[in-house]
Amino acid sequence: MSRHVAIIGAGMGGLAAAVDLASRGVRVTVLERTTVPGGKLRRLPVNGTRIDAGPTVFTMRWVFDELFDAAGASLEDHLSLRPAEVLARHAWTDGGRLDLFADRKRSEDAIGDFAGAAEARRFQDFCRRSAQVWDALENTFVRNTQTNPAGLVRRAGLRGFKGIVEISPYATLWNTLDKQFRDPRLRQLFGRYATYCGSSPFLSPATLMLITHVEQRGVWLVDEGMHRIPEALADLAGAKGARLRYSADVSEIVVDRRRARGLRLADGEMVEADAIVFNADTASLAAGHFGSAAARAVDPLPPSDRSLSAITWAIHGEASGFPLSRHTVFFSSDYPAEFHEIFKKGFLPREPTTYICAQDRGADAGDSSAPGPERLLCLINAPPRGDTKSFDGVEIEQCEERTFELLARCGLTINPMTAPITRTTPRDFDRMFPATGGALYGRASHGWKATFQRPGARSRIPGLYMAGGSTHPGPGVPMATLSGRTAAATLLKDLASRRR
Repeated sequence: MSRHVAIIGAGMGGLAAAVDLASRGVRVTVLERTTVPGGKLRRLPVNGTRIDAGPTVFTMRWVFDELFDAAGASLEDHLSLRPAEVLARHAWTDGGRLDLFADRKRSEDAIGDFAGAAEARRFQDFCRRSAQVWDALENTFVRNTQTNPAGLVRRAGLRGFKGIVEISPYATLWNTLDKQFRDPRLRQLFGRYATYCGSSPFLSPATLMLITHVEQRGVWLVDEGMHRIPEALADLAGAKGARLRYSADVSEIVVDRRRARGLRLADGEMVEADAIVFNADTASLAAGHFGSAAARAVDPLPPSDRSLSAITWAIHGEASGFPLSRHTVFFSSDYPAEFHEIFKKGFLPREPTTYICAQDRGADAGDSSAPGPERLLCLINAPPRGDTKSFDGVEIEQCEERTFELLARCGLTINPMTAPITRTTPRDFDRMFPATGGALYGRASHGWKATFQRPGARSRIPGLYMAGGSTHPGPGVPMATLSGRTAAATLLKDLASRRR
């Protein structure tokens, strides 16, 4: 009989591991405590429709093409994808508005019209530098199982080491942008990429500029919504022989003779396994939510090192006065104050930058209108203190009022339909993802060492492997998917070694 691997969690990392392992003939059981796959890729029912209420941007398509190809399948047979012409629309309270496009030349022209020809040339240089960062780190770090600095330098070799030095690993993203652009609005725009991994641009390393290059390689819209991605992976894993069990709440990772041997479910059922892939936030593991014996598998994450949480509003309503794109960002007037309030004071920001995903709008520059009510997800960044601070009703209401005032100053009015707005707070996220305080991205990428401090595929307990957005190589749909593939590859290597 083939080896049996149990996977905790049907998020992107767990599903990717299930696909790879089942494709190799391993007997796989995925245990998910909710009733659907996806993890943070959730959707909410609002006024008779469903709204994507988790990640909303699909990038790095090649990660999924490779996963499906390795399983003898085609991504296009499982997902309907359309390339986005506009990557995102950006707006400021002074009336400024700037679109970034999949076509880099169009972005250069737009920046030239917005901030002048000199800034357009600086953007060209910034794109070159962001591509250089990606080239230096893709194979040496992002796709690699080793996460320590010495290993990175060793893998890069002499020529590659020169490239790593040139990408400013010790500078902050904001300081780099301060030298790169003269227009403060452009510094805001590209500094926001730090929030893609739940971090502050004032504390994160300049290497995060690689996100610019990643987006320029393509952003896609997923027909029927982002939740179709985990559904497609679950279908593929099932077709390859994996068993997916929903409403299966794992209460303990059983460790015997210092090795992970199986799982105990909340109803007392025992599931024996030759190896286990843990696809949940590692903070919950370290906090003992899966048993005291398994808690030593990873280091605990101090609350001060947590990434951003959020407040979201899922709305089915009518938007008017501003031409929303599929992805639109409305910037606050004081970016430093916003992150100081969140990370240093633990307060909800007084004037929060607001992201809106208009899920019924298309991918073209001219497609900026939606007839009648539409599905909107509004999101602001918030401190990850959902386990220690309630953010009472008054605070939340005041924050909501300030958020929609900012939108109004940019010209946007949202009139929800009769159904109430569905709001999610840091406390709600902490309930969904225990021991995180509502942090949505694991460890914040603050300081050059932070990226190397994420757990890798192997834990301290033999037979227990890590996957998901709180592990290497980091948060986000494609990165979590890569983590699952890395966990599967590492596990298979170790099983082969044990057989020998």
